[in-house]
Amino acid sequence: MTRKDNYMKIGVFDSGLGGLILLKAIVKKLPQYDYIYLGDTQRVPYGNRSQTTIYEFTREAVDFLFKKNCQLIIVACNTASAVALRRIQREYLPKYYSNRRVLGVIIPTAETAAKFSPVGVLATESTVNSGAFVRELKKLNPKVTVYQQSAPLLVPLVENNAIKWAKPILKDYLSPLLKRKVKGIILGCTHYPLLKSQIKNLAPEVKIISQDEVIPAKLADYLKRHPEMGRQLSRNGRRELYVTDLTENIQVKAKSWFGEAKLRLAKLGQR
Repeated sequence: MTRKDNYMKIGVFDSGLGGLILLKAIVKKLPQYDYIYLGDTQRVPYGNRSQTTIYEFTREAVDFLFKKNCQLIIVACNTASAVALRRIQREYLPKYYSNRRVLGVIIPTAETAAKFSPVGVLATESTVNSGAFVRELKKLNPKVTVYQQSAPLLVPLVENNAIKWAKPILKDYLSPLLKRKVKGIILGCTHYPLLKSQIKNLAPEVKIISQDEVIPAKLADYLKRHPEMGRQLSRNGRRELYVTDLTENIQVKAKSWFGEAKLRLAKLGQR
């Protein structure tokens, strides 16, 4: 480390705008800590990428955040959590940052959803193809029945501030799950909470499991169970946001959600 332990921060990584939704919810729950966010907005979406590419993008992001003095990183991207997280934890961390941690969003979400059966998973193509939610749900509840539905058009809609046109697309994606009479639907992408109200209107009898409602409490519990890590984290209420492409949508959302007093928003390469 190049600085004292108590300067360490919490990092959050996502492929684009979706992670900001999760960061907003985490900050609301745990406002005292300092956070650094990295959004790979230039290369979003990850959902249709190869596993090798997703791993390389995730490794680059984790490396960036650790060099920014993060003690703990949340991989908010479900695709990256599903495809790359295990390899990051088993190969990258022991070699380069053995005293730090990288956590994902799949297992905490599965822990919340495992009591619902049948349960649906609405996610990107890569997340669905990885089978990560199915594996984790089956570990927690071997009797659970899981139905998955890929939704490749939803991330571009959110990234381009076009959710007002999402209803017919959502109806098409939700139809196979609702025909199976699922009792819960996992929103298996951090972009999807911005569509949550529309999804609830289309599936009013179904429990919607949204990660902006799940992950903050899970992180608070993790820090409570690991006080040695919590003691290393700085508590100045600062937020640094880095993106690989500084879009107008990101700028508007960041300033609206986090204010400007203790916010720094920059495109990578800028000082």
